[in-house]
Amino acid sequence: MTPSDLHAYVPLLIHLLVAAFLAGALILVSTFIGWRRPSKVKSQPYECGITPTGDAREPFSVKFYLVAMVFILFDVEAIFLYPWAYIFKDLAKNAATRWFGFIEMMFYVAILLVGYIYLWKKGALDWHTSKKQ
Repeated sequence: MTPSDLHAYVPLLIHLLVAAFLAGALILVSTFIGWRRPSKVKSQPYECGITPTGDAREPFSVKFYLVAMVFILFDVEAIFLYPWAYIFKDLAKNAATRWFGFIEMMFYVAILLVGYIYLWKKGALDWHTSKKQ
C-alpha cells in the first residue's frame, strides 16, 4: 500500500477515535454525576422482573442447550441463503448458470432438511418428554 492509499482510512480512524472518546466521556460523566445509594433491594439478583427462587446452580436439562445449538446452527445456515439470493439474478442471465445455481441451492436446502428430520426423529425438538436430569 502506498501512503496515498492509506488516506482512504483516515475517516474510519477519525470515526473510531470519536466513538472511543464519546464512550469514555459518557462513562466518566456518569461516574462523577451518578447517584450512589446502595440498598438491600438494589443488591438483590434480578431475573426478568421476577424474584429469583431456588439455587442458581440447579441442573438444567440438556435439551435446553441442544435446542440453543440447533437454533444457532440453522440460523447461521439460513444466512447463507441471502448471498445466493443476491447473486441469483446474475446467475439467471445464463441458462446453464441459472440451473447450476438453483440445483446447488436445492441440494444445500436438502441437506438442511435431512438434518432437521434427523433432529425431529431423535426427539431433540419434542419438549413434552423433557425431564430434569
